[in-house]
Amino acid sequence: MSAPKVQLLLTGNELMTGDIVDSNSAMMAQVLKDIGLEVNRKVTVADDLVLLVNEITYMASTSDILIINGGLGPTVDDLTAQALALAIEDELSQHPQALTHLTNWCQQRGAELNGPNLKQAILPKSCQIIANKNGSAVGFYVRYNHCDIYCTPGVPHELETMLIEQIVPAISADLPSDLITDVTRLQIFGLGESSLQKIINEQLPQWPTAIDLGFRAGMPLLEVKLTTNTKKGLALKPIWHNKLADVLGDHLISEIQDKPKSLAEHLLHQLQQHNLKVTTAESCTGGLIASKLTEISGSSMNFEAGYVTYSNKMKTAMLDVPAKLFDQYGAVSEQVVVAMAKGSLIKSTADLTIAVSGVAGPNGGTEEKPVGTVWLAWGSIDNIKTQCLLLPYKRVKFQEFVAAIGLDLLRRYQQNITSIPNYITERAFTDQ
Repeated sequence: MSAPKVQLLLTGNELMTGDIVDSNSAMMAQVLKDIGLEVNRKVTVADDLVLLVNEITYMASTSDILIINGGLGPTVDDLTAQALALAIEDELSQHPQALTHLTNWCQQRGAELNGPNLKQAILPKSCQIIANKNGSAVGFYVRYNHCDIYCTPGVPHELETMLIEQIVPAISADLPSDLITDVTRLQIFGLGESSLQKIINEQLPQWPTAIDLGFRAGMPLLEVKLTTNTKKGLALKPIWHNKLADVLGDHLISEIQDKPKSLAEHLLHQLQQHNLKVTTAESCTGGLIASKLTEISGSSMNFEAGYVTYSNKMKTAMLDVPAKLFDQYGAVSEQVVVAMAKGSLIKSTADLTIAVSGVAGPNGGTEEKPVGTVWLAWGSIDNIKTQCLLLPYKRVKFQEFVAAIGLDLLRRYQQNITSIPNYITERAFTDQ
């Protein structure tokens, strides 16, 4: 039996004018793809009752699953409930479950349950409620003409929670028993989409059509998906998974088991396994590396201290960097970043460190050290490694990339990986 046909209908004047970028449909498509379903049609319309009724009527007749996103709010331009009722020839009425949700939602916030809010409880009479634990607008479901229709809020985090916790389990329960869905997700660092695709084309040219290879660009990690919906693909998958892992080499961070982990989480996990402590000495990143580590619960067991020494004076005062090094080599130099690294280890008594000093821009660059130049030093007190990179990105992105590279270099060091990627010529991160 073939997989159900899935269509998406998005509504909102803001989507049509470009005031809001449509990220919801991409998220829905990815979540559905994880259970073996592909969206074969997507339509975006303005807040127009006639357009909505026409699209709902047509899409319900040409799909097995229709997800309508947006238009559930309290204002006059929120038309989804009215349009759906007209399309399926149903009455609108006040839904007791939706009213209870609204009443509780307002009481918890000390807000008045007024007329506009009550509009969110006026729904097609035959619908079933989909709870929304993050917002005032409940979702709702109807089955019409052999099509399952799910109406969802436009607020992204409300939609995602509703989709993952309620809609996807409901859809999965009704999928054909012979429909195989097997997804493997891998985290990659130091390769972008085009570079990785080129490597696969050259080294794995016979990639089987039974295994769908997909990429999800992210910053800083790239996600690669291996998806199959057939028994043939399921049998081939372990073989090609191993071949891909060999090609990826030490760019492969991990296989995602539940939710993706950050580079900082992977590093802290390694440190926990070996009972090691880490410190940071940062100039151009302004404490960003330390922030990424300490935002993780339990990091206090392995994070010793973070030094943000932005000025030369503070590099000397806090990390004992000899003042003469600034005159001889400049703040952005191998000599200074090594001294920062050693100083942080001595001051903190940590086992490992990452130190960075660079020109974040847009000003401050020279012909010798243009904007985007950064020196990194990492390792232990008796084994400090160094690397100089030129990262041609604007200030904030530059800082993000330096932090990510620093964490990756320390990950490699801890795993005894001696090779260092050429993060730029390999088009690291997302090929942006």
